[in-house]
Amino acid sequence: MRAAESGFPLPSRAQGERERGRASASAAAAAMWPPDPEPDPDPEPAGRTQPSAALPGLRALLPARAFLCSLKGRLLLAETGLSFIIFVCYVASSASAFLTAPLLEFLLALCFLFADAMQLNDKWQGLCWPMMDFLRCVTAALIYFAISITAVAKYPDGASKAAGVFGFFATIVFAIDFYLIFNDVAKFLKQEDSAQETTADKAEEEDSDSDSD
Repeated sequence: MRAAESGFPLPSRAQGERERGRASASAAAAAMWPPDPEPDPDPEPAGRTQPSAALPGLRALLPARAFLCSLKGRLLLAETGLSFIIFVCYVASSASAFLTAPLLEFLLALCFLFADAMQLNDKWQGLCWPMMDFLRCVTAALIYFAISITAVAKYPDGASKAAGVFGFFATIVFAIDFYLIFNDVAKFLKQEDSAQETTADKAEEEDSDSDSD
């Protein structure tokens, strides 16, 4: 009575049932007609490749940074760069008869740089890599020394003299390289000799023990 007198009518049971009916009807409609799913993103064309997938393949072909920072890697880089510079100088000079030697040395140094960086010497153990590298460095040092003296002494143009000067630098680099290879090969042979001596001593001791028995 007080609520009716104050002007606020009480909610009836009919209104509550109507609201419940509306809620159940909306739920049934949502179940019968669900909302449309979000469209899938457009697939990329077959010819287009992601750059992140292509980067590891390219990095596999590049030399490792640890090898390039090592002494052998720096020597091979210096041999490759100097041979290419000498080749360009001989192309631009009047002593073009000497350009075959630096071209061959450039290609050989590049091949050995790639082989050592990819560790092909461990995969193809049938080839004597140290001996091949040693002969390459010895012949390159001798050839560069001979043609550099000839280019500086007999040809007056600046390109020939520049090729001769770079040839002397290349001679020093190749000489250092074959000296280090010679030391490594000598250490390896000494280790093999010591291992053979130890095995021979063990075999003699076993034979003496068997004779005493």
